[in-house]
Amino acid sequence: MSDSKISDVGLVDLFKGGDITAFEEIISRYEAKVMNLALRFTRNQEDAEEVMQDVFTTVYRKIDGFRGQSAFSSWLYRIVVNAAFMKLRKKKQSQTVSMEDLAPAVKQYCMERDSVTSTHSYNVTVTRELQEVLQRAIDKLPDQYRAVFVLRDVDGLSNQETGEILDLSIPAVKSRLHRSRIMLRKRLQRYYEDFTGNKAVIEEVNDDAADQVAA
Repeated sequence: MSDSKISDVGLVDLFKGGDITAFEEIISRYEAKVMNLALRFTRNQEDAEEVMQDVFTTVYRKIDGFRGQSAFSSWLYRIVVNAAFMKLRKKKQSQTVSMEDLAPAVKQYCMERDSVTSTHSYNVTVTRELQEVLQRAIDKLPDQYRAVFVLRDVDGLSNQETGEILDLSIPAVKSRLHRSRIMLRKRLQRYYEDFTGNKAVIEEVNDDAADQVAA
C-alpha cells in the first residue's frame, strides 16, 4: 500500500474495514501535528504526550464517528482540543503562551510601547513583567475563548479551520477572537495604568490596538 498517495478519507475507510496499517499511517501523518497542538495548550511535554496518547486512543475507538462532513484533520484537531482541556481541568492548571508565539497585533500591543518612555531599563522591566501578566491573563480566559485564541493567534489557523475544529461559524470565531483580545487588552491596560500611572497614554495605545484588531 503506497500510503503517501492515499487520502485521509481513504485511510479512514481502510481502517474502518479492519486494516490496522491504515491506522498506523494516520498516526504517522498526524502525530507531530497533534503533539504540537497539544503543546500549545498544555505547555508541558509530559502532558502533551499524554494528550496525544488519549487522542489516538479516541480515534481508534471512535473512528466510526467521523462522517466526512468536514476534513479529517478538523475532526482530529477537535479531539485534541477537547483532550487538552480535559487534561488541564484534571490538573487544575492552564496553559501559558510565550510572547514569541503571539500574533503580530497582540504582540505589538504588548511590546511596542517605546512611546511611553525612552528609558531602556524601564522597557526591560515592562517586557519581563508583561510576559507574566499576559500569561496569567491567557490562563484566565474562559475555555471557549482560549481555544479560539490559541488556534487563531498562537497556532496561526484560519477562521475557517478554527471554525471546523470547534464546530463554530466563521462569524462566531471572529467574535470570540475579538472578545478574547479585548479581555487580554483590558488586563494589560490595567497593568500599564498601575505601572506608569499614566492612564491617558494607555487609552491612546488601547485605541490603536482596537483598530488593529478590528482590521
